[in-house]
Amino acid sequence: MISRLFKHPKTNSFFLFGPRGVGKSYFIRTQFHEDSIYLNLLDDELYTQLLAKPSRLADHIPTRHSGWVIIDEIQKIPTLLDAVHRLIEERGQKFVLTGSSARKLKKTGVNLLAGRAFTQFAFPLTALELGNQFDAGRALRTGLLPKSYLESNESGFLSSYVATYLKEEVQQEGLVRNIGSFARFLEAASFSQGQILNYSNVSSDCGVERKTVVNYFQILEDLLLSYQLEVFSRKAKRELIKHRKFYFFDVGVFGQLRPRGPLDMDSEILGVSVETLVLQELKARNEYQDWQYNIYFWHTRNHLEVDFILYGKRGLYAIEVKAGGRIRDADLDGLLAFKQDYPQAKLCLVYTGKEQKTYKDVHFVPLQDFLLKTENYL
Repeated sequence: MISRLFKHPKTNSFFLFGPRGVGKSYFIRTQFHEDSIYLNLLDDELYTQLLAKPSRLADHIPTRHSGWVIIDEIQKIPTLLDAVHRLIEERGQKFVLTGSSARKLKKTGVNLLAGRAFTQFAFPLTALELGNQFDAGRALRTGLLPKSYLESNESGFLSSYVATYLKEEVQQEGLVRNIGSFARFLEAASFSQGQILNYSNVSSDCGVERKTVVNYFQILEDLLLSYQLEVFSRKAKRELIKHRKFYFFDVGVFGQLRPRGPLDMDSEILGVSVETLVLQELKARNEYQDWQYNIYFWHTRNHLEVDFILYGKRGLYAIEVKAGGRIRDADLDGLLAFKQDYPQAKLCLVYTGKEQKTYKDVHFVPLQDFLLKTENYL
């Protein structure tokens, strides 16, 4: 059994958001006692009953129940939060509210219980959680969704995972009018992985209007299927680009969506896959271990760039990721330029070589080691 890094509040209600398949339900089953009340809104009968009259929620909770009440897929009935809020206020009831999307909650103007509940996020597995079961090569092939990484038929799982999201999250929730155009968009968006986001190019590639593409990217974020990083611009000394950088949330999901053709170079896809894997670890560890970094990238108008900039109370770090075992001096140009502008920054180059060393103020760290021992380098 893998022990997850996520630690839930002991005395306060909380939301737990995360994409489907990251292990939210497993975490709930293993962390909460048998006296907890579990309500799954994917149960058609319960869903219909509470949708018609959310106040019926109180009928499912004994008056003197002092344990947790778990409501799975809370986004399916946003109005249920009014009843939750009332039970927190009147009975002091504790809730765990899980969901794979905050889109409906935001669109209906719900205020996430006005501070009565914390908001936390779940991610795919991390290298630290897997420990000696972690292998970077396997993770690049399968991604780190538990069923994909830990089971043998990872390609079949990833294929059905993408289809499930299209069918259940997007189509059934009525998020898009044309599911075919959204499927084409997903494929086109995969070519933007780790790239500066250009809505017009994606629009042209998938044959969908630009304004629709902008909305589709927002849907991906709301469904927690993607991240967009902003450029680091504090006290900027150079002219920077203004557009964001795009990533699907899991390297395996990206690999499933990304079509392969005779003109595709394996090295290009490997490079962005390694970058994605590093970002996954950084995002999850930052959340779980409360490092409180803001994660950016850096890209100047004359194309000097650094993949990730971490900025917070713990310091300023510039991290470049390379999918190669040999590094040329030119590969360090972005990091060294950033150091010129921000002398206090610590520089790290994560690569697929095996030697750990320091060269020109840059700390070279092998990929496997960086992912397993991230806290040693930040």
